[in-house]
Amino acid sequence: MGTFNLLELARAQRDRLGRFRFHHVSTDEVFGSLGPTGYFTETSPYRPNSPYSASKAAADHLVRAYRSTYDLDVVTTNCSNNYGPYQFPEKLIPLMIRNATSGRPLPVYGDGRQVRDWLYVLDHCEALDLVFHEGKSGETYNVGGRNEIENIELVTQVCRILDETLGGEPREKLIKFVKDRPGHDRRYAIDPSHIEATLGWWPRHTFAQGIRKTVRWYLDNGAWLEQCLSGEYQKYYDQMYTNR
Repeated sequence: MGTFNLLELARAQRDRLGRFRFHHVSTDEVFGSLGPTGYFTETSPYRPNSPYSASKAAADHLVRAYRSTYDLDVVTTNCSNNYGPYQFPEKLIPLMIRNATSGRPLPVYGDGRQVRDWLYVLDHCEALDLVFHEGKSGETYNVGGRNEIENIELVTQVCRILDETLGGEPREKLIKFVKDRPGHDRRYAIDPSHIEATLGWWPRHTFAQGIRKTVRWYLDNGAWLEQCLSGEYQKYYDQMYTNR
C-alpha cells in the first residue's frame, strides 16, 4: 500500500509537471533462495518465500504496472544486503558489534551457513544516484557487492577485528546458535554485470575493507548506537533472539 500511494503521488506530479521519475528500491529477496551455485539476474523469476519478500515482490510488480499502464517514468534497483554506518542495531552487523563489545551472546540463526552478498552502503548510494540520473526508463538494475560470505564467517570476522582493536578474551566464544527464523532463505547472490556494463558502476569496497570501516565507525559512535536501543527495540530483540 505504501508503494501504491507513492506511485499515485508520482503520477499526479508527472501530470502536473510534465515529467517525473520514480526510482523504486527493492531487494534480492524477491527472487527467493539460490542453491550453492548461480546468481540472481534481472530476468530471474520471482519466488518470494516470506511475507516480507512477497510484499516487496508485489511492490515491484506495481511499479512495472504503472510503467505499462500510465507510462510513468520508473527505474527499479534490486540490491543485496547493505552494511555500514548508521545501520539500525536490529541488523546483523551492528547487532554483533554491540553485543560483542558488551560481552553479550552473539545470536546466529540456525547453523549460520546462510550466504549473503554484502554491499557497503556508500557503494549502494552511488549506484542509486547513478540509476536515478542515468538509468533507462523502465529498466531494472541488480546492485550487488560481489562479496558473498556465510553468516557465521561474518560474525567470526567481526569478533576477530574487535579482538585486534580492543583486546580481551576471544569474542568468538560468545556465539550462540538460536532457532532459525521462518522463511529464512539459504543463499542470495546478485550478478551486477548489467549495471556495470551499461552505467559503469562498480563496488569500490571489498568486504574486508568495508567491515573494518564499519566496525571502527560503531566503536567511535557508541552514543548514537545506545540512543537507538529504546524499550521497543528491546521487545523486538527478545522476540527475535532471547526467546528462541
